[in-house]
Amino acid sequence: MPRTIWSGAISFGLVTIPIRVASATENHSIQFHQYHLEDMGRVRVRKICDLEDREIPQSEIGKGYEYAKDQVVAISDAELQDLPLPTAKAIEIQAFVPLESIDPIRIAEGYYLVPDGQVAAKPYKLLRQALGRSSKVAIAKYAWSGRERLGLLRLRDDAIVLHAMRWPDEVRDPAAVDPPHETVSEEEIEQALALIDRMTQDDLEGSEFTDTYTDALAKIIEAKREEKPLPEAPEPEQPGRVLDLMAALNESVQQAKASRGEDADVHEMPKKKAAKKQPAKKTTAKKTTKKTTARRSRSA
Repeated sequence: MPRTIWSGAISFGLVTIPIRVASATENHSIQFHQYHLEDMGRVRVRKICDLEDREIPQSEIGKGYEYAKDQVVAISDAELQDLPLPTAKAIEIQAFVPLESIDPIRIAEGYYLVPDGQVAAKPYKLLRQALGRSSKVAIAKYAWSGRERLGLLRLRDDAIVLHAMRWPDEVRDPAAVDPPHETVSEEEIEQALALIDRMTQDDLEGSEFTDTYTDALAKIIEAKREEKPLPEAPEPEQPGRVLDLMAALNESVQQAKASRGEDADVHEMPKKKAAKKQPAKKTTAKKTTKKTTARRSRSA
């Protein structure tokens, strides 16, 4: 189990569940440091006091808030832990709601809530089973790292997971990215739905959901360690300019079917536009013939 990053209790109604909080995710990306390229000496960030012009050890560094020009009040970690808030030591459940009612953009990182001791085992299991039968998630308030947060409690197998949530005013108005108004035909929508159907999966298992960037970076590091030529980068596919949206959708459906080993049936594209042009050409030809005949009659 990962290290404990916070301890307190879950509180809903008169029920209190002592818990420890552990991160539910890991970061497997390759980390870099900064180096002086001439001699590969490590470049480090040093913390210098502006007034004394000297490096300060971590033991002498604390938090402060500048409430006016050059007017600072110091805030200790102990004072932050003892904030006069009911959520300072508890994850207080405020309500239970359907998960579908929450915009996913508000859901952030996740943490496992671990029952802290035997006294927490029964109420923890009670909340877990109640959440499962209700098919709802809990919305709670808690205070970590100098701020009060909103959180979402849900089930993941036999564990209760706490997701940090963004407050409503932390989500920007999507009106700023409103796309230009264009007309889309029913045929194009139907073909897009066919593409969605062909690309639908039951889960996120598969090679397309692996971190190829980290794998490629690891190959470059290995090649440089062994002083071998760097692996060649594949030629990127140049995205073509979409001149016919319907044709692009149809081709995408065929590619999706082929990638799944299905027969790529080629459907003929709608010929509505071509059908409209053909009578116009015939009419023009008839009019031209009549005019030509009339001119010949006058000449005669």
